[in-house]
Amino acid sequence: MDSVQLTLVGNLGRDPEMRYTPSGTAVADFSLACNRKWTDGNGEQKKETTWFKISAWGKQAETVNEWLHKGDGIILQGRLSVNPETGGPRLWQDKEGNTRANFEVNMSGFLFSPSKGTGVERERPNTDDVDAAFPPEKSETAAEKKDKKSASSAPQEPEEPNF
Repeated sequence: MDSVQLTLVGNLGRDPEMRYTPSGTAVADFSLACNRKWTDGNGEQKKETTWFKISAWGKQAETVNEWLHKGDGIILQGRLSVNPETGGPRLWQDKEGNTRANFEVNMSGFLFSPSKGTGVERERPNTDDVDAAFPPEKSETAAEKKDKKSASSAPQEPEEPNF
């Protein structure tokens, strides 16, 4: 079965919660709010927020836990986890008995993003190397891309992440 890959841009809804698996692998869980704003046919401003439950693993979990906090912006890529019975989001009942849905994503890469957070500036790790956040396809390694880029004598624009 093919997995659904997503690229999400949003803000953390809460601080990451760090835990470890029995084998010692770091896992950081956090919620992500992705906002959509538009103007309807009557000229009225509309806003919609979609929430995702994100799980980061290993070194990425440790980085997220150290550097990101509620309100911070992030651009992430990951695999959508679906309910194996329905193929849709995980359904659950809230305290009032209403049916709710969770979209769950296992993060595979991320970039820090400017945010509207608290305005407190923190020095963050260098994210200029996009290949570190979004590994290239198996057909071409980061070193091969770098060699190809340096072999060209004409100036080139920076490469965009390969999603």
